[in-house]
Amino acid sequence: MTAPSLSLRTGDPADLILSGRLVTDGLGRVEKQFAEIAATGRLLRVDLSGLEALDTGGAWMIANLGVRLRRDGMEIEITGATPERLALLKTVQEALPEPQDTLQDRNRFAAWVEGLGKSVVDLGKAVLSLLEFLGAVLAGVGRSLLHPGRIRFTALFSQMQETGWNAVPIVSLMGFLIGIVLAFQGAAQLRQFGAEVFVVDLIAVSVLRELGILLTAIIVAGRSGSAFAASIGSMKVREEIDAMRALGLDPIDVLMLPRVMALVLMLPVLGLIANLFALFGGALMSWLELGVSPGMFVTRFYENTDVWHLAVGMIKAPFFALIIAVVSCWQAMQVGGSAASVGQRTTSAVVQSIFLVIVVDALFSIFFAELGV
Repeated sequence: MTAPSLSLRTGDPADLILSGRLVTDGLGRVEKQFAEIAATGRLLRVDLSGLEALDTGGAWMIANLGVRLRRDGMEIEITGATPERLALLKTVQEALPEPQDTLQDRNRFAAWVEGLGKSVVDLGKAVLSLLEFLGAVLAGVGRSLLHPGRIRFTALFSQMQETGWNAVPIVSLMGFLIGIVLAFQGAAQLRQFGAEVFVVDLIAVSVLRELGILLTAIIVAGRSGSAFAASIGSMKVREEIDAMRALGLDPIDVLMLPRVMALVLMLPVLGLIANLFALFGGALMSWLELGVSPGMFVTRFYENTDVWHLAVGMIKAPFFALIIAVVSCWQAMQVGGSAASVGQRTTSAVVQSIFLVIVVDALFSIFFAELGV
């Protein structure tokens, strides 16, 4: 292999003549010589006619020399290069990072405004994409309700088992512990006023209206929402979704609708189970800590708990389920072509689902408060 070499004739303009094979394997032989070239005038002509070969590494060395000399006020002109080598040099020059001093000298406020604007535009595009996906899912649900034969019952029942039945243990344990915590914390406060019996009202109202279904939705978002995003995202990476489209199958009907419908059907059931176990845990702790017997607990519960407390929580359940399922499936469809993208989108699905569930819960609380329910 002919080693690369260079000769420099100073003057204005100066001439840099390159010869040999300026490829990655031989760059170490001329690296020091390139580094010693300094700006001595207004123009440096780089003659590439003597080069036998030029690859991306050699083009990077020439482009980097040009960036350094231009910073010192000296222009660089390429001569004797074939169109292919000129195209390679142009591609490498465009890919070079912006010099650090240029980044530091940029107006920081303008850069902040630019970044803020890009973030707002990206957020707007994401919201529109999510709404479009929600519309497609709702249209698919409508078609399935009008034509029940389109429903894939095998997939639906499988998802109902996965998102519902398999989640019963963790939801039950969570509800039981929440009831215990509420009763224990309430006892510490109510005992000061001799109003221990009101712990029943505290547990009933907080669990049935808010905590039972909200914490169940958060558990389901972390458990089932992440599973939706990871499974569909992995299928997208393996191009299985593209294969479905090639076979004339709609991924909305095949993948999304069974998951959405299963979660909408099962989340109210899980919320009800969480409520029952929370009441049981609260009754147990009230009995042990405050001496409120199970009979007194049940009597107080029936006398002072309106059915609307339970209805408020159950009304919110399908909306929470729809948010979790749609956001998780939408994030899965945004997965790129790498395994890292699956992890990132799965994390985003869980975080966004929980955030939107809390926001919607707050809106429901305001709505029911205005109605006086």
